Amino acid sequence: MTQSVKRGESLGAQVARVLRQRIVRGELAPGARITEEALAEEFSVSRGPVRDALTQLSFEKLVEVQRPRGVYIVGLTHDDVDQLYSLRGALEQLALSRAMRVEDDSRWSAMAAAVARMGEAADAGDHAAFVAADLEFHSQIYALADHPRLEGAWNQYLPTFTALLEVTINHDEDLHESSGDHVKLMDVMRSGKPAQAAKVLSEHLDGARERMLAEIAARA
Repeated sequence: MTQSVKRGESLGAQVARVLRQRIVRGELAPGARITEEALAEEFSVSRGPVRDALTQLSFEKLVEVQRPRGVYIVGLTHDDVDQLYSLRGALEQLALSRAMRVEDDSRWSAMAAAVARMGEAADAGDHAAFVAADLEFHSQIYALADHPRLEGAWNQYLPTFTALLEVTINHDEDLHESSGDHVKLMDVMRSGKPAQAAKVLSEHLDGARERMLAEIAARA
């Protein structure tokens, strides 16, 4: 079946997003072979966007490009998930420590708005809206850090963590607990207690990691 793409967002980014979701969900199994030709036909695009998508997914270690043989799915192992969340933990702890220096209340408004949207999404049971607000919340930690290179590193891996969150969040029928976790994290960041904030963030990311590991274990 042909997969449609929109003509606004980069075609390569759209192809990468769909393939990434399939890989993270386990719909494309490790070791499976895919080809540029088949993907171009499926998405009704030229090979250029397909190559762009595969280059991005290769950077994310989700596929391995072996020209001229083809492209092979790497997928996510227990070790991959550990690596991703240990990297995120290192990045986000640094971002958090810098963000907590910001005293201007107006600069925290975007994070507060994201928290409010999470609460609304939890009330509505809207998982897609919750994912968007959740990721905006964490992106605001990096924005507040005033460290463009650190924020750039987060943005490089943001598509991967988006796909991971889309998988794990859909196991939650009730989103209020996760919403409350973010309220707690924002409050402790504003309290100016670095050690406590670091602990809350660490527990939050550890929980996300464990949920993704449970998802992978369930596929075995």
